Amino acid sequence: MSLVIWSILGMVVALGLLVTIHELGHFVVARRAGVLVERFSVGFGRPLFRWRRAGDPTEYVVAVIPLGGYVKMFGETDQAVAPGQQQQSFSHKTLGWRAAIVTAGPLANFLLAILLFWILYMVGVSGFRPMLGELDPQSIAVASGFAEGDQIRAINREPVVLWEEVGIRLLGSAVEKRRVEVEVVTAGGYQEVRWIDFQHHEQLLEEGDLLDRLGFEAGLPKLPPVIDEIVPGEAAERAGLRSGDQLLLADGEVIEDWRFWVDYVRARPGVAIDLQLRRQGQLVALEITPAAREEREKIVGRIGAAPQVPEGWYDDYRATRRYGPVAALGEAVTQTAEMSLLTLKMLGKMVVGEASLKNINGPISIAEYAGRSARVGLSSFLKLVAVLSISIAILNLLPIPVLDGGHLLYYFVEWVKGGPLSEKWRALGQQGGVVILLCLTALALYNDVQRLLN
Repeated sequence: MSLVIWSILGMVVALGLLVTIHELGHFVVARRAGVLVERFSVGFGRPLFRWRRAGDPTEYVVAVIPLGGYVKMFGETDQAVAPGQQQQSFSHKTLGWRAAIVTAGPLANFLLAILLFWILYMVGVSGFRPMLGELDPQSIAVASGFAEGDQIRAINREPVVLWEEVGIRLLGSAVEKRRVEVEVVTAGGYQEVRWIDFQHHEQLLEEGDLLDRLGFEAGLPKLPPVIDEIVPGEAAERAGLRSGDQLLLADGEVIEDWRFWVDYVRARPGVAIDLQLRRQGQLVALEITPAAREEREKIVGRIGAAPQVPEGWYDDYRATRRYGPVAALGEAVTQTAEMSLLTLKMLGKMVVGEASLKNINGPISIAEYAGRSARVGLSSFLKLVAVLSISIAILNLLPIPVLDGGHLLYYFVEWVKGGPLSEKWRALGQQGGVVILLCLTALALYNDVQRLLN
């Protein structure tokens, strides 16, 4: 199945689940408060499916645009409510109940993240061991004393088991511009401490992977230079490369492994390469010209091909973090809290201009991440859904009118002044909120398109 199909299916499933859980939070608490829920919709726009259950006044809808949803409650707007119906009206509920109904949506997303992390930690989260591979001599990693073969054991005295944990821990220190302590075991078996001072590396919060910017690369076994997947329409397909081709020579130089080939291609954007390969036992010669693409203000080559990974190739380089039910729950709560705090800090850095706005992702990027994680496996996909659930919860709690956080801001003002805001000020707030959301959406889509073009 192609990456495009995986991406579409992954995004629909992920967003469908996240939106359903979010709106279900609003729905359950509204029902508990005695509010009449007129419609429960997953998605916006024209309804694809709609139904009612016997004795249930709520209409359930699945709509065509899966990028959100809503719960329509009786009396939510300024419509006139007859005295006999006020008990079922949202606007006639106490301030506490209204705030609880609004907060329930983001809270449901936080609970979903905790649930998913809890399941993952009980089953076991697998990944690569945090061992460093070949490092760029000009990188921050080498300048900080790291060397090939170092295995990271702890960051700020917190144990590290998986490679992905290194990025999360270091990102937290980078956002706070702190000096971070990294404990390693060297290739020779010595335990040593390295230091990275993020006060002097503000550019690390620009777009892109933090570990890549530091110059960290996972220590993995060298892959044989054998083609697996070919991206349609890219240079590899145009040149006639096929899945299963074993690459032998590039301009007469021996292609030792896949990494050598990647570096060779990246260094030659727009330059023709004489390639010799073995295909089904036959020697084949062809010419391929890598496409030029911009990557961090540098032009590099790309052909659009992925390597073939032999079964069990990475087994000795993998590790698993697993807990019992009680410990897994504690770890899930901690992980959710840490990621929530990190997301808020990153948003704050973007607002004050200390982090790039290019870090804001839109639906295209989400679809791509969902597709790739779904192809890797269920564990990877559930982990992505948990992270997205946290992001949606925090986004909705921002004090922007039309979002849940904006409504909570209105309720806070109402509590302070002893009465609701006037219709005029609420209307102005709604208009401002719509403008802010449209700007954020446009920025996210612009970032997505830029990534595709690059």
